[in-house]
Amino acid sequence: MTSIAALNAADRATFVAAIGFAFEDSPWIAEAAWERRPFDGVDALHAALASVVARAPAERQVALITAHPDLAGRVARTGRLTPASRDEQASAGLDRLGPEEIARFDEANASYRARFGFPFVIAVRGRNQAAILEALEQRSRNERDAEIVLALAEIAQIARLRLQDVVSA
Repeated sequence: MTSIAALNAADRATFVAAIGFAFEDSPWIAEAAWERRPFDGVDALHAALASVVARAPAERQVALITAHPDLAGRVARTGRLTPASRDEQASAGLDRLGPEEIARFDEANASYRARFGFPFVIAVRGRNQAAILEALEQRSRNERDAEIVLALAEIAQIARLRLQDVVSA
């Protein structure tokens, strides 16, 4: 755990090393937010990070969404998730699916990805397998622009939870 005070005093590399993981494989967000120091708490830090994403060009936002792995997908099954994603998917039981459940997730993920061009993203903490799959199937009916907005909101929630895990007041 690191403190807001330590993050405020950190050089760019240390800052990015401490919180760059909060947005999946996208340390550019922490790099840009570093310039907005000092932060008066985790909420202000998260707001600065989320603002970087909101101001990013659409292509960069879609790249951020694309950086996320499919839920219960091949990357997860071969143990290649980031530690944060691994823990989050495990908290929802996605690491304990049977063959039929895996097939259902694979089919739903493939359909979603074919429709939108990026993976389905949802903050899985506090959700179970059935709720996640239901959301995946429901959101597959959205328009692409609406889905981008929803995916970015879910990513912001994921980042907030990750920050709360590692940053103290």
